[in-house]
Amino acid sequence: MEEQVLDLTLRTRIAVPCLVHGDADARPVLLLHAWGESRKSFDRLVPLLPGCRIYAPDLRGQGDADKPESGYSLSDQAEDVAAILDALDVPKVCVLGSSSGGYVTQQLAVTYPERVVSLVLVGVPLSLHGRASFADEVERLADPIDESWVRESLSWFPLLHEVPSWFIEDRVLDGVKMPAHAWKGILQGLSAATPPTDLGNIRAPALLLWGEHDGLLPREHQQALATRIPGSVVRIYPGVAHMVLWECPDLVARDTLTFFNSID
Repeated sequence: MEEQVLDLTLRTRIAVPCLVHGDADARPVLLLHAWGESRKSFDRLVPLLPGCRIYAPDLRGQGDADKPESGYSLSDQAEDVAAILDALDVPKVCVLGSSSGGYVTQQLAVTYPERVVSLVLVGVPLSLHGRASFADEVERLADPIDESWVRESLSWFPLLHEVPSWFIEDRVLDGVKMPAHAWKGILQGLSAATPPTDLGNIRAPALLLWGEHDGLLPREHQQALATRIPGSVVRIYPGVAHMVLWECPDLVARDTLTFFNSID
């Protein structure tokens, strides 16, 4: 089975690496990671998605992608994703977005509906408009990013299931790699954006996966998001908090594959 990391130069004037995994003729699936993470946050999920051609890029400002001073609005991030698909010569794709990566997924589906076959939204907000409770901490950041600060920031999103220590350490490395301006710029871009479903319609079929004990995203917001995406399917995981991808990648994979098979 093919696996490689491609270095892509985008029409949006940045370069990003992209993991490509799976057979060339398999179902194309794009994975979009959360704020402060990288493509490696999908390391536990990718092997659980047989029959898929996986594309998992590092997004602007994060991982090993370029980290320019600007270009972190939600619309800019969605434009980068469309440019990634162009660089890969992938006309349309199923998209799985984790947390804020799913917010970018929604924006992509609204702006470029012809590129999105279906959406899997894993612990994804209806809206991030406004000021996050941890915004003050992020605004005080300065380079170099302190590893202890990154570790402490993980406590903003409590875990109810055990997560492998190596996976946590990889996420700490992701955070340390990000310069202060990227931490700030991405959060500001997400917070300033008009929610995608306020701007337009999402017509692609969608699967919403949500942890019952998510302290960040209220259940009523998930219900509202489902209402805005006609025909969407919602699955609630008991005993799981906000970090659905971290806590139960096996369930995410199972339900994602079932969903894909249901829409073929």
